[in-house]
Amino acid sequence: MLSETGVSPKPSLPRLTVDGLHKQFLLHGQGGLEIDVMRDLSLTLHAGECLVLAGRSGIGKSTLLKMLYGDYRIDQGWIRLHFDDGELDLETLPAYAWHGLRRDVIGYVSQFLRVVPRVAAVDVVMEPLLARGADENEARQRAETLLARLNLPERLWRLPPGTFSGGEQQRVNIARGFIGEHPLLLLDEPTASLDAANRDVVIALIHEAKARGTAMLGIFHDEDVRERVADRLLPLDGSLGSPAATSQSFRESLS
Repeated sequence: MLSETGVSPKPSLPRLTVDGLHKQFLLHGQGGLEIDVMRDLSLTLHAGECLVLAGRSGIGKSTLLKMLYGDYRIDQGWIRLHFDDGELDLETLPAYAWHGLRRDVIGYVSQFLRVVPRVAAVDVVMEPLLARGADENEARQRAETLLARLNLPERLWRLPPGTFSGGEQQRVNIARGFIGEHPLLLLDEPTASLDAANRDVVIALIHEAKARGTAMLGIFHDEDVRERVADRLLPLDGSLGSPAATSQSFRESLS
């Protein structure tokens, strides 16, 4: 978002840098066909800002989030997280280290809720806090507060979300993603299945997270939501998901 004066706020400290990122998929069912889905992508993400990926469906936005979360390996380039006491290179991070990184540093709100069957919604939401050793009563209270704020009926809190509607599942997913207050939060269409009232709640949660210093990289196809949360856009162009020349403020991208 631009300030009232029309000038972008001064960038805060870097939280994440990506340079020369390349991703290729090998299609074994197609005779070993190699498909480039991303080439030479670079970005910098600062604490307290929301950088939104822009571009048509299939251009590689979700692929980028999955690489940052460790679901997809990196073929070329590097990804670095920046902390007060140094940097962490994710492209060389051993597999066993990703569990702690996801628990403490990188949060992810995906488009779809994937949880263990027969686990109550409130337990799904509070699990990230329990994994850090939080008090169970405090974790449950925070989970219930988020579920209430996202207008999930209390009668559903003790039921497994596998039986919920798409919008109800997404609200559970959002509550689970935001409860951990991770320094870096990846958002893959978090408002896609929500009505206007709940979209407003998510927008408020994003602004509160930015105020805490959370760095967010997101995908929002809803232009109204995008305009309300984006500090900058990173347009992806072409068929390979390569970045446009520069990232830009949302309003500049529309001019």
